[in-house]
Amino acid sequence: MHPYSIHKQPTTVLTEVSVRFKKLRKAQNMSQVVLADRSGVSLGSLKRFETTGKISLESLLKLAHLLDRLADFDSLFLSEDHA
Repeated sequence: MHPYSIHKQPTTVLTEVSVRFKKLRKAQNMSQVVLADRSGVSLGSLKRFETTGKISLESLLKLAHLLDRLADFDSLFLSEDHA
């Protein structure tokens, strides 16, 4: 994709999602250690996600579930006729 595209780049989405996640975690007064322990996601993976946006889909879903945001994924990849 052209670097001057009006569409977001994957790296931009990674950053935006990780920033929003970190804000949500903090708003729920949950430390990284507690979240990692309760979700089953390693602390290292959680820290890497919050700093780089990189995480496995399975781990992201576990974190979303714990923060009661799993439904946010319901519309992902829906075809236009299901939107």
